[in-house]
Amino acid sequence: MTTIFIVVSSTIGTGVMTTSGLTVYFVGSNQLMLALWVIGGVLAMCGALTLCELSASLPRTGGDYVFLYEAYGPLAAFLSGWVSFLIGFGGPIAASAWAAAEYLLAPLGLDNATGVPQQAVASVMIISLGLVHCRGRSSAMLTQGAMTAVKIAILVAMAIAGLVAGRGGWENLVDRPPLTPSVLITMASSLVYISYAYTGWNAAAYVAGEVDRPQEQMPRAILIGTGLVIVLYLMLNTTYGLALSAVDVRAIVGTPDNIDAIAPIAQIAAERLYGQRIADWLSVAIGLTLLASVSAYILTGPRVIYAMACAGHFPAGAGKISTRGTPVIATVLQGAWSLILLWTTSFEWILLYSGVGLAAFSMLTVNAVYVLRRRRPDLPRPFKTPGYPLVPAVFLVGTTLLTGAVIYERPVISSISLLTIAFGVPVYYVWVAVARRYSDE
Repeated sequence: MTTIFIVVSSTIGTGVMTTSGLTVYFVGSNQLMLALWVIGGVLAMCGALTLCELSASLPRTGGDYVFLYEAYGPLAAFLSGWVSFLIGFGGPIAASAWAAAEYLLAPLGLDNATGVPQQAVASVMIISLGLVHCRGRSSAMLTQGAMTAVKIAILVAMAIAGLVAGRGGWENLVDRPPLTPSVLITMASSLVYISYAYTGWNAAAYVAGEVDRPQEQMPRAILIGTGLVIVLYLMLNTTYGLALSAVDVRAIVGTPDNIDAIAPIAQIAAERLYGQRIADWLSVAIGLTLLASVSAYILTGPRVIYAMACAGHFPAGAGKISTRGTPVIATVLQGAWSLILLWTTSFEWILLYSGVGLAAFSMLTVNAVYVLRRRRPDLPRPFKTPGYPLVPAVFLVGTTLLTGAVIYERPVISSISLLTIAFGVPVYYVWVAVARRYSDE
């Protein structure tokens, strides 16, 4: 059950609470926004089904790092860990804490202030949860499970209440514009926000080495967790659409440089449906649920650094486990990088920066199933990807299209994300050279 909670909590967070408004603004339609969430769900399930085979075949702590090491060798594995540390977990920890702080401060009228209150509160969250997860594996798992249970209850209640409130406008969901080439390109590029929101489908694989009977538990956790996420996402986004038409969304934003105005979409929708008083309480509740996402990222992210350190691709200290069974040094390093991102970049920048890098490496991970089937046909496979080879191909083609569209429409941020990945290549060779020199002495 805990592994299911990790999948759900790692997935449901900043994305569905912030990016739906951005998507509606860019595509100009609630109907197209919902269609994109369905497409994103299909891609996520295809990726999850593929990952089930990989995690059942190679049930070791480290997730993508382990899979890429086996499929492509040490350089690809190092780049996976590099991307996970800088982009895959550093970004989501910072973004989730930032969003949690924004929702918690909104009732106080501080959400649109200088930004320092949000960053200060977010920093306290990251540091506090890091300390919890350093205390021991048992307390960390119990904390994660409790926070996720509360989170799911709040979000399900919000979605159901929105659907039955009777105050929404169902006509808001029938607003599809003509599908011109420019609209299709915008839809594809907007899918990166949704892809980011679904990213957590691979979270359970990062703790596979710490789960009893992983060959059985991992596929079940990934599939059940991803399925629950898809259903809840569609319910929540339907609620947003009932509360706000595409015209309303664009009126709230006004000019493109004010795009962050629609980021707290859940709170804005709640205010339209239930009034200010209920919306304020709900905003606080949503902020608390986002803490579960921060907790899940802080729990899983350091496991990648730990795996890299054990393989000799990261300082050896990060591979040490405390007497209570947790990678304390790795947790501290991951939290420190998240704090740097939090204080030096903007919220939207973090989302796009993370989304492009994660999409690129998720394709490499999913493609590993083809490589391992060819290179290691004798590898035990307690779970085989249903619909192979079509299911992994669907994920790869869809993710390639959305990545290309983002690079076309947002070249600067996309280039920075890709350059971050590329910079890991010389870092790897320098690290190998230094390590070889010390081993010879």
